[in-house]
Amino acid sequence: MFIYDKNDGGVTVRRIENKMGIKGSPTCELVFKNAKAELCGDRKMGLIKYVMALMNGARLGIAAQSVGVSEAAYREALSYAQERRQFGKAIIEFPAVYEMLSLMKAKLDASRSLLYETTRFVDMYKVYEDISKERKLEKEERDEMKKYQRQADAFTPLAKGMSSEFCNQNAYDCVQIHGGSGFMKDYACERIYRDARITSIYEGTTQLQVVAAIRHVTTGTFLNMMKTYEQETICPELIPLQNRLKAMTDIYEKTVASVVETKNNEYIDFHARRMVEMAGHIIMGHLLLLDTTRCDSFRTSAEVYIHFGEAEVKKIAEFIHNFDIEDLEFYRKA
Repeated sequence: MFIYDKNDGGVTVRRIENKMGIKGSPTCELVFKNAKAELCGDRKMGLIKYVMALMNGARLGIAAQSVGVSEAAYREALSYAQERRQFGKAIIEFPAVYEMLSLMKAKLDASRSLLYETTRFVDMYKVYEDISKERKLEKEERDEMKKYQRQADAFTPLAKGMSSEFCNQNAYDCVQIHGGSGFMKDYACERIYRDARITSIYEGTTQLQVVAAIRHVTTGTFLNMMKTYEQETICPELIPLQNRLKAMTDIYEKTVASVVETKNNEYIDFHARRMVEMAGHIIMGHLLLLDTTRCDSFRTSAEVYIHFGEAEVKKIAEFIHNFDIEDLEFYRKA
């Protein structure tokens, strides 16, 4: 990693990019020619330590951005659905519309819950890291720091991946609820739709988040977290939902085992995103139950999201169950 002082010359801006969205954040290409720079930190640490640390922080930031865009998309869709009338009533009264809105809200609340849980893990890890710079940590403290570091490493790509994908889905549904009006620049949803698209691309695409998260599927980090959440105390009336999550966890555990047992790296990589998404749905469901226990206003989102997640987990499990290693050949020809 290098530090460059623009006052030393040697760098020019080729042009400002004309992007699809986030136009309020200018992006440009820099051309370095005989530009003086100084080494930052130690050699050979630029990528594996410094840049990766920056990337993890940035990925958490993009997860937060995704939640914000999801919130904007939901609010615009809700407001329009309440005001727009068709056949003598507001379109929010039609099942096709209120189903979309309820799922948008559930995805939004689930994304925020996962974001907050991830930031908690990161905060705890960073606190112990700061303390370690002042004094030697006790054994219990070192163990705690390692635990939170592992959880932060697992949840950061999960939060970025799931939240950015839900952000794009919510932006899509926001435009859909607006109908033809949503395609016009007169409405905010058109800009939200364009701004959302970058969240699943920059600071590591969703595919790269899967690469970072899959080892926590195969090594059991996510499964252990699911088991931990199962032990949390929740409201008695939420027990049926918790039991459904436990059943989803059983499906997840068996599905992951069936894939890992093949010991075929290509096969594991092929199903990696599906297995990470299964983990995400179950974990987000548990987090919504905990939110509902603290505040009943999350009950609707918990019910809707667990219905949604349950269907997704079963769908993925069925796909993997009916997929043979030999079937990869058909996909290679694409």
